[in-house]
Amino acid sequence: MRLRSPMPDIQGETDWLNGKVRREDLIGERPTIIHFWSVSCYDCKESLPEFGKFREKYSDQVNFLAVHMPRSNEDMDITTIKKVARKYKITQPIFIDNKMKLNDAFNNQYVPSYFVFDKKGILRHYQAGGSGMKMLEKRLLKIL
Repeated sequence: MRLRSPMPDIQGETDWLNGKVRREDLIGERPTIIHFWSVSCYDCKESLPEFGKFREKYSDQVNFLAVHMPRSNEDMDITTIKKVARKYKITQPIFIDNKMKLNDAFNNQYVPSYFVFDKKGILRHYQAGGSGMKMLEKRLLKIL
């Protein structure tokens, strides 16, 4: 996905955890961060506590959506996803993308990855990898 692209539709889910959102719910009043992760990703698990603190800090100013992207058939077990989500306190809505529909719409290849959209739903920043919360925060502050 290229910078300045509009947010794709949020559809094709296998399931939802912690509620359900639509694209329309994520555009208008606040910027949105869409975070791709996977239960089998070591870097994801390492970065989830720091991202959780980041999410708490900006929860009144930013919409957050987690997307669980499987990397293997074992990653598709909903019970395991729920367990890991509870363990790491992922409280925002989680789009379960076992069919890779949203992943394909975002043309995403990596976990963890972060897509930052402005209030109009235009992609303003993308980054992949387990570190870099300072860069994510810096980019977010530019659009707040």
